[in-house]
Amino acid sequence: MSQTNETTLADKIGANLPYLRRYARALTGSQDRGDAYAATTLEAILVEPDQFSLDSAPKVALFKVFHSIWSTSGATFEASEDGATGQAQRHLAALTDDTREVLLLRTLEEFSAQDVAEIMGRSPEDIDALLNIAYEEMAKSVSGSVMIIEDEAIIAVDLEHIATEMGHRVTGVARTEAAALRLFDTERPDLILSDIQLADGSSGIDAVNRITEKAGDIPVIFITAFPERLLTGEGPEPAFLISKPYTEDQVRSAVSQAMFFASSAVLKA
Repeated sequence: MSQTNETTLADKIGANLPYLRRYARALTGSQDRGDAYAATTLEAILVEPDQFSLDSAPKVALFKVFHSIWSTSGATFEASEDGATGQAQRHLAALTDDTREVLLLRTLEEFSAQDVAEIMGRSPEDIDALLNIAYEEMAKSVSGSVMIIEDEAIIAVDLEHIATEMGHRVTGVARTEAAALRLFDTERPDLILSDIQLADGSSGIDAVNRITEKAGDIPVIFITAFPERLLTGEGPEPAFLISKPYTEDQVRSAVSQAMFFASSAVLKA
């Protein structure tokens, strides 16, 4: 392979690597395990570059290599950890085969059914059927209380509506870091939905970090217009991250997924 072709391939992979890492950690529920799968994917392409199909869109090609490794490794959701995270993994092990993958690929990564079919080696009809099963099973699995940290009123109302429609109860909406801490002291939620930049210039990351310092494991979904800034590979990163502007399906997917996990990485602002 020429140096020009190698550079082109590296550029294509590099542009999509943050999204593969986001997907892998959401799929496994662990930053370490997700990054290990992503690293194995890169190693596989390095050893055999032809696995990365130049006839496919770069993101599809990268995720397809990942899935060939994920499926042959067993794609298991083993309760390898103790506490709430282990319980979450046991929940996942009970889900219908491939539904979790389809849910994340369609909603978090916004692949079309045709793209998901190519990535997973299934038909588009199979993908649509698995997505419906995923929504049904996830909705039945977990319900609880949700705390929203969001300074934009329209977005806050929208998030509250989505969470309520899913059967969850919203404990309240906080527009600043200080308000978030006061709201948390009033009632501990089962899940936090948090923006990054808040009304008074304070940080949603700081608010979440201070909450988790006091409370330990609480699943958190971060919402930001710049997800790549939180997927740098330097230090702990969120397992669940929604890009703005988001879709209702993305929020529904992330909330359902995050309710399975009772731990969130502490981020540095």
